[in-house]
Amino acid sequence: MSREFHYSSRIRQVVCLVFGICVAALLTGSCVGRGIQRVEAKMEQTQKTLAEEVLRFHVLANSDSEEDQAVKMKVRDAVLAYMEENMEQELTKDPDAGKTRAWVEAHLRDLEDVADRTVADEGYAYQSRAEVEVSYFPDKQYGDVFFPQGEYEALKIKLGKARGHNWWCVLYPGLCFTDTTCAVVSDEGKNGLKEVLTAEEYEMVTATSDFKIRWFFFGDDAKEK
Repeated sequence: MSREFHYSSRIRQVVCLVFGICVAALLTGSCVGRGIQRVEAKMEQTQKTLAEEVLRFHVLANSDSEEDQAVKMKVRDAVLAYMEENMEQELTKDPDAGKTRAWVEAHLRDLEDVADRTVADEGYAYQSRAEVEVSYFPDKQYGDVFFPQGEYEALKIKLGKARGHNWWCVLYPGLCFTDTTCAVVSDEGKNGLKEVLTAEEYEMVTATSDFKIRWFFFGDDAKEK
C-alpha cells in the first residue's frame, strides 16, 4: 500500500478516537449532570422533611467581643439545663417536634428569665429575647449526621443587640442535650431521626462516602446491589 494510504488511514483512526473520546465525555457529563440533579432533588426533599420534624436552637451573641461570646455560651448552657430538667417533667416519655415546640412557646418568658439572670450574673445589663421563628440555616454537620441547608423552625434567643456570631444545634431530637458541641450524635438522637425520616432520607443524612458516591452515579439502582 502507498504511504499516502497509510497516512490517510492513520488520520481516520485518530479522528475516530478523538470522536469517541468526545462522545464519551459528553455522555459522562450528561450522566454526572443527571446525578447532580438527582442528588439535589433528593436532598431538597429530605431537608423539607427534616424541617417539618425537627426544632433547632439558636443563640445570638450581643457582639463578637470575647466577653459577649463567653456570655453566649453561658446562656446556652443555662437554658439547655433548664429545658432538659423541666421538659422531662412536663412532657410525656414520647415527645415529638410538635410537643417540644408547644412547650417552648409556652415557656418563652421563663427562658428569657434564665438568660437574663445568666447575663446579669456575668456582670452585664443587656436583655434577652426568646422567640420561635423560621430561619435559614447553612449546611451543618453534627458528628456523622448531616443537616442540609434550608429554612428550619428554631427557638431563638437573642442577647442584647444580637450582632455577634451565633451558636446552634438541634433541640428536637435532643442533639443539644447529648453533647453541646454537637460533635457526637448519640444512638438515641439517631433513633429519633429514624423515627421522623424515611429509610432513604435517613441514609441521605448519615450515609458513608462509598454509599453517597454509588448513589450519586447510579441512583436507586445502587441500593439494590
